[in-house]
This record gives sequence, structure tokens and C-alpha cells, in this order.
Amino acid sequence: MEQKSIFSVISPIMAGPSSSHTAGAVRLGLMARNIYGKEVKKIKFILYNSFATTGFGHGTDKGLLAGILGYSVDDADIKNIFNIVKDVDYSFEYLQDISRHPNSVDFIINNEMTISGDSVGAGEIRINNINGFSANIDGSYDTLILSYKDKPGMISTVSSLIQKQKINIASLHCDRASKGGTATMYVALDIPIGDEVLEKVRQIKDVFYTANIRKLK
Repeated sequence: MEQKSIFSVISPIMAGPSSSHTAGAVRLGLMARNIYGKEVKKIKFILYNSFATTGFGHGTDKGLLAGILGYSVDDADIKNIFNIVKDVDYSFEYLQDISRHPNSVDFIINNEMTISGDSVGAGEIRINNINGFSANIDGSYDTLILSYKDKPGMISTVSSLIQKQKINIASLHCDRASKGGTATMYVALDIPIGDEVLEKVRQIKDVFYTANIRKLK
């Protein structure tokens, strides 16, 4: 039997009429912001399917913008976010694509990172692609993200550093463009890694990018 999360029973405290179109949108924005990890000055949102057709009435556009700028799900300012934001260049595009989830969005951040995700219901979300690499990040775990040159031993090197801190790995997902090309690793952790471990990971040869993503509340 599939286990249900608390969000399946009790919708999150939120600003907006819909858990999937509003709270989910804010949480997607927050996760994209955390993954990008730098100041957002320009952001394009591409909304798909139900997000595109009914999202305007449910405040999906407001939720996405608020989330990418760091507003919490229950922030009352979300409903007026377009009047509040002055120094961010933002735009929206609306598409239909049957290959995408009904509540799906792409974030194109500062023209240098594209993050794709879905609002899967009751405020829950899933990030499924980062710069063309598959992902499976739902915000329920602290997650270490790496981009690196694909080569033997990288998984064991990273997992060994985590193990030495007595941190349990909940799941690990890897993807690569080609053998010896750019690869990504997503490590879901039972507890967050400290700055010392993160710095050691960053110092591994041929690691290009790291992010330590805290789980969503």
C-alpha cells in the first residue's frame, strides 16, 4: 500500500486558494531558489498544462515568483507580490505539452540555470530536471547536489566523506551526459551535512558545482 504523507491529509497553511496551484507553486520556487543558490535578478517561468490554463486564477504566477524570491508559503504578501517586486526582471510563458505533468513549470534563472518541477498535489512538489540532467528531489530530505566530471570512484569518494560524519544516506541518484562527460549526483540525507564536509566535497578534483539543499518545511 502506498504511504500517504501528512500533506495528503492536511493541506499546508498557505496564502492562496489551492494547495497544488498556490502552495505547490511557492514550494517549487523556494526549491529552485535553493538549488540555484545565488541572487536571482532575471527569471522566466514557463508554465505547462493546468498551471498554464488555470494557474492565473489560483495565483500560481504569484506563488512561483514569491517562492523564487524566498517568501514562505504562508506569507500574506504573496497576493500583492507583483506590486512589491521592483528590482527583478521576470516573465511568464504558457504552454501545453502532454508529455509534462499537469502542474509543471520550468525556471530559467539568470539565463544560466534551468530547473524543472511539478506540483504533485496537496502542496507536495518534485524537482525532476536541472540543466538537462534528471533529478528526483521532493524537499522531504536535506540533499547534497554535485556536478562533476564523470570518472570512476566519484560516488565512493563522496559517500565516504558522508559516512565519516556518521550521516545516513537515504537515497542516491546519478545522471551523466556521456561517459567521461559532465555528471550529476543527488544525495538525500537523514540529517544535514556540516560546512566542513561540504567544503571537502567542493575540494574533490573535477567537482564543478555543489549545493547543500535543506528540506522544505
